[in-house]
Amino acid sequence: MSSRIFQSVILQMKDATDRSFGVVDSEGFVVASNELPLIGSKLESVKSVALDLQEPFFQTATRTYRILGSAASRFDYAVFVDGKDAAAKSICIMAAVAFNEAKSNYEEKYNKATFIKNVISDNILPGDVYVRAKELDFVTEAPRAVYLVRQIGKTDIAALELIQGLFPDKQHDFVLSMSETDVVVIKELDQGADYKDVYRVAESIWDAVHSGLLVKTVIGIGTTSFHLRELADRYKEAQTAIEVGRVFETDKKIIHYENLGIGRIIYQLPTTLCEMFLSEVFKKNPIESLDQETLFTINKFFENNLNVSETSRKLFVHRNTLVYRLEKIKKLTGLDLREFDHAIVFKVALMVKKYLNSQSTKT
Repeated sequence: MSSRIFQSVILQMKDATDRSFGVVDSEGFVVASNELPLIGSKLESVKSVALDLQEPFFQTATRTYRILGSAASRFDYAVFVDGKDAAAKSICIMAAVAFNEAKSNYEEKYNKATFIKNVISDNILPGDVYVRAKELDFVTEAPRAVYLVRQIGKTDIAALELIQGLFPDKQHDFVLSMSETDVVVIKELDQGADYKDVYRVAESIWDAVHSGLLVKTVIGIGTTSFHLRELADRYKEAQTAIEVGRVFETDKKIIHYENLGIGRIIYQLPTTLCEMFLSEVFKKNPIESLDQETLFTINKFFENNLNVSETSRKLFVHRNTLVYRLEKIKKLTGLDLREFDHAIVFKVALMVKKYLNSQSTKT
């Protein structure tokens, strides 16, 4: 399709110069030219010459070339112009600008990956979504999972290519680079796919990046999308999953939005309201009055579903020792963790405190 774009530009530029010019691919084959007999022929081997240079310009015995695209992009196409003088270089520059602009505009309009990236980023008007989808023959109604893969600490640009290799069906699955650390995967699911199927895909991504690049990642998963218009919201859910998980699920490598529970609600509350809640719950003494050993005991008690016998066994203490500690907590806070209602309030309070701590470290 690129050759048609290039040829269209050449037809508009053919009266600007009497020199032979056009576009070659990385192997030196002419894909478009103002001299039609040249199309399909191989001018010369240009790839080896281009790869040895840092500059976008290079010359052979009779021609001047300029690589299309940005300096960081790979060598797919290059403009060629007969001659090695300053005029040849000027024509290369002008032609490259026109070709790059035309190619960019075409990809923006007809590339499915670019279209999807615009959809999840809210960079396209709702009315244009359906028009573009029809132009691209894009299926609007299909179950799709949205994964946000975020590299933690060390990053590697090779992660994008590695993840792309896991999803070879580029007509139905899309791997998009969103930033230096974030890669988004839009995976079309089979009809009837369940939560376990979605989670297994996330595990395969995590394992591939970790084993292939030794890069630590955390993966956020949004709820399943069943229509194109839902993708932007599902992407936001995946972002929320990672942000909330950073506070409440620090030990997890894969976090699904559906499993955030009360943490999702707390994360959306204003800090002033959270501070007010803590002051109301801990009227006798602030939560800071509890030492680390006491907090550890409390967390173990919650982990073991408020079961005194099981918690004492896990803590390697006598049952009476644990009861004594619980009584001490009741005196300090006014909350008896052996009562379900009190335990719920205390659990929420611990999560609110954790959220406030995370917010203070941001500022």
